[in-house]
Amino acid sequence: MTNSHIPVEQTKRTPIVDILRGWALLGVAIGNYVGFLHIGVKKKFDHGFFSELLIFINRFFLAGKSWTLLTVLFGFGFAVLIENIAAKGKNPIAFFSWRMLLLLVLAFIHSCFWFGDILRDYAVLGLLMLFFYKSSIKTLTILCSTIFLLIPFIVPHVSLLSTERIEILNNPKYLKLFMSGNWLDFFEFNLLATFYDQIIIPGFKISAHLVMLGCMFLGVLLYKINFFNRLTELKKLLKNICLATFVIAIVLSVGLYFATESKAAFLDFFVPAYWLILSMMVFISTGICLLFINNKLKTVFNYFSYGGKMTLTNYITQNILGALIFSGIGLGITNTMPYWFYFFLALFIFILQLFISKWWLSKFNYGPIEWLWRSASYRKVFPFKKKTSADVIAEIKIV
Repeated sequence: MTNSHIPVEQTKRTPIVDILRGWALLGVAIGNYVGFLHIGVKKKFDHGFFSELLIFINRFFLAGKSWTLLTVLFGFGFAVLIENIAAKGKNPIAFFSWRMLLLLVLAFIHSCFWFGDILRDYAVLGLLMLFFYKSSIKTLTILCSTIFLLIPFIVPHVSLLSTERIEILNNPKYLKLFMSGNWLDFFEFNLLATFYDQIIIPGFKISAHLVMLGCMFLGVLLYKINFFNRLTELKKLLKNICLATFVIAIVLSVGLYFATESKAAFLDFFVPAYWLILSMMVFISTGICLLFINNKLKTVFNYFSYGGKMTLTNYITQNILGALIFSGIGLGITNTMPYWFYFFLALFIFILQLFISKWWLSKFNYGPIEWLWRSASYRKVFPFKKKTSADVIAEIKIV
């Protein structure tokens, strides 16, 4: 029996990568659930001090930092998979193209439940990454550095581009679809919101996708320099990066606040908002890496690792649950609750998913959606359930 179709086993995974995925998944859950506050007729929210504190925590530590980190890790996973496929004598371009087409189909299905889907972007950009999978460390460094350095100059010019914009999230006409309780109406609302609030809007279509592409290049670069397997060796560098990016994030945060309040002229051609997001993302990521190599928070990171191994299943499940809770096909809560409700509901569901992930992976080799995607990608059904000691003994007896 040949091993040419066997993917990377769970035991060969890089633990810190799954831990970082788990952390990013938390930020995504909170961001998506808080996003339901923006669905409904616009109204002024009178947040109390506690909610204002949670808003600050989300905006400073999570918003934007989670999807950029997941995108870096997507790039890392892309490089791992491409090298493994090529090492087994298979065509990495054909394999990964098929895999991304499958992801695009999954993204469409998921977009029916949640208009903030990011899988679509990963699928499209993943195909684009195939043009660069043989790039050298030097080329990758130049590519991601150029994107990150130029993005503050690109953002204000992109914002000037006009496009047809139909208000979906706050328009009573379309809100009827969201609240009707009919599944087809609900799917139509999400697909329309996906198109008008993400696909065609210039700020997302150009700026966000450029940042994603830069993050993917960075992820491939980290793989090529074997970064995550050299954390102990790079401990001093990690400390310096962690401190430097935190200082940069603070300076940028304060600077942007006062520049925005005073309507500074330079904002017409230079908006370093993504620099703030990326610097804070790097600060958090390197901080987690330092805690990991110093054996801190071992129990917490162990659970994050389980959640990270089932990122796709947990991500999609979070949003389907959100649909059932907030839309008319479920409880119909929409934007009627205080901010803290959305924040802590997301936190509760995330923690619950960590426990479920640990239990699930004690019995099964993969998350259910991971298994389906993997089997379809390799066009082969992989063992889903873990072998028990009784199964192993039975096999030995047969042999």
